[in-house]
Amino acid sequence: YGGDCSAVQDQLKKVQQIQATSGAFAAILAEGSVVSWGDPHYGGDCSAVQDQLKKVQQIQATSGAFAAILAEGSVVSWGDPHYGGDCSA
Repeated sequence: YGGDCSAVQDQLKKVQQIQATSGAFAAILAEGSVVSWGDPHYGGDCSAVQDQLKKVQQIQATSGAFAAILAEGSVVSWGDPHYGGDCSA
């Protein structure tokens, strides 16, 4: 449920904010990028949207997905689509 961050430990430097779903964590780093870990079904894998996660200002979470607000005001989400993980529509 996200309790093991060893796979991303080396990336977790200068963390500004952390949010959690029921099974994953997402951290905003100082330069505005995001690192997530935990159960991929709960947002623990942001690789599909990693290239969009730049200049992230804030992250909000539901029980199964994350949404990131970018500097220009757009939103990127990932995680379970039933919990808001797909904002493409």
